[in-house]
Amino acid sequence: MRKLGIQHESWPIAGSFTISRGSKTSAEVVVVTLEEDGTVGRGECVPYARYGETVDGVLRALETARPRIEAGLGRDGVPEVLEPRAARNALDCALWDLEAKKAGKPVWELLGMVAPQPLVTAYTLSLDTVEAMGAAARKSAHRPLLKVKLGRGSTEDLERLRAIRAGAPSSRLIVDANEGWKPEELPTLLAACAELGVVMVEQPLPASADEALRGLNRPVAVCADESAHDRHGLAELIGKYDAINIKLDKTGGLTEALALAQEARGHGLQLMVGCMVATSLAMAPAALVAQGAEVVDLDGPLLLAKDREPGIHFEGNTLFWPPRELWG
Repeated sequence: MRKLGIQHESWPIAGSFTISRGSKTSAEVVVVTLEEDGTVGRGECVPYARYGETVDGVLRALETARPRIEAGLGRDGVPEVLEPRAARNALDCALWDLEAKKAGKPVWELLGMVAPQPLVTAYTLSLDTVEAMGAAARKSAHRPLLKVKLGRGSTEDLERLRAIRAGAPSSRLIVDANEGWKPEELPTLLAACAELGVVMVEQPLPASADEALRGLNRPVAVCADESAHDRHGLAELIGKYDAINIKLDKTGGLTEALALAQEARGHGLQLMVGCMVATSLAMAPAALVAQGAEVVDLDGPLLLAKDREPGIHFEGNTLFWPPRELWG
């Protein structure tokens, strides 16, 4: 018999995490455990309010699916019992972990992949005042890749970006506007980003207004985040975006994330693999998808006051494949 465990956990953030839509001081995650014949598989997800998700809603969805899950549901049956995004992600990743541990082989080997290599991840600077973000950039100037949260308007954001570039003159920069810019601002903002050496801009416009990107001169690669979920919406992104940000909480798990990555490559899109603020348990499966991605943004554990043990080992911005006790 298989036993399903569902647990809500709260992990304090080091300080606060602020984007254009608001701030939070903790990462609220849901962990799924699957125990079968003495072996336990785990997966972690983050319910995201942007998509109408709540912790209680994810817990209810998993509880409703309990009979099918405990009856031995396989990965191919997961879409029958759970909608895409957070709840499905936790279950899908737990099933992969369970299979790997029962087989005595890592997930990457089950997938026919080569052994995962270390990854250089971005480190995120939360949205703040110009002065505070400049100071944060100086403190993180040793990091090779910084992700900058913007989205409060062209004049303020340009001041922030210039202060960050001055504070971290050698770091590669990614800008994430979290849907906070307006179409009429884009030419000026993208030109400034190119001038300041930004390598990618994430989701500058609301998903509902991103048609304005089609045909626009883009001197910096523009990456879909809130506009990109799984393969079903991929065709709508072609011509508007140069890259997509794949997050397992959006795709509904590792299985769909890998399929989305392959199909996106077929359309000539660059890949960014990102995360919600969460523990190493959520980062581990995403690190498989991130192998070979142009941009990796799996810094969730670095933003927490503490991570779970055992967790992923980081050396500066470099992420190493996690211990088998954690996942996979």
